[in-house]
Amino acid sequence: MKKIRLLLIFFIILLIISGVTAFPLRTEMEFLIGHKNSFPSQLNLWIEAVYNAIEQTPDIVLYGTDWLAFAHIIIALFFIPVYIDPIRYKANLIVAMVACAAVFILAFVCGPIRGIPFFHQLIDCAFGFIGFFPLWFVYRKINQLEILNRKL
Repeated sequence: MKKIRLLLIFFIILLIISGVTAFPLRTEMEFLIGHKNSFPSQLNLWIEAVYNAIEQTPDIVLYGTDWLAFAHIIIALFFIPVYIDPIRYKANLIVAMVACAAVFILAFVCGPIRGIPFFHQLIDCAFGFIGFFPLWFVYRKINQLEILNRKL
């Protein structure tokens, strides 16, 4: 149970952090443009393109990324019931693992349509790939916990 809860806390924190980073897009891009020479030269054009796009984007459109950040925080809340009662709410993990897999579909379908470079699509896929494994581990631990509870 301890491993289940620790991994869930870890996952919740990372999900919230990944969401919160969507709030200060202009500030983050100003930092990146100021330090673009710290990155490989291949990334400089991409950083400049994203910086210019965000600078030209009206705040009303960036409000959509505020909702993206908010959605990450709300999604993290769905892991609290799993933390409290893992067996009863293990279906939340199934949905979350499906969502992690669906990241690939979104990245590889919408990425090219939006002109997102392939390397950035891979970065986006990394969130789904990396996120899947702690959830899968927790799911397996919950299954083991269920078996132990049946024996008692």
